[in-house]
Amino acid sequence: MTTTTTSTTVDIGTLIDRHPGVHRGRPKIAGTGLTVRRIAIWSKLGNSPEQIVEHIPHLTLAQVHAALTYYHANREEIEADIAAEAAEAARLEQQYGRPTGD
Repeated sequence: MTTTTTSTTVDIGTLIDRHPGVHRGRPKIAGTGLTVRRIAIWSKLGNSPEQIVEHIPHLTLAQVHAALTYYHANREEIEADIAAEAAEAARLEQQYGRPTGD
């Protein structure tokens, strides 16, 4: 008996993209709205790639690893983006204050 195995080869260069009008041109997982920055933050918070896929089941493990690979290859770019976003959030919080929830 002959067993036929089919496999799909994925060009890893197709897993991350960016478009000027989407997330201000930030790198993102192709075909999704999830930025590399977001995946990097979840990873830095201690989530494994498998845990990220559990929380976002429409992602594949390959997509999460591609995002993390992009992050590690371009750490300075992504860290600068994370820092700029945190600074902007702090500025807005100081300017407008925190909602009181009343």
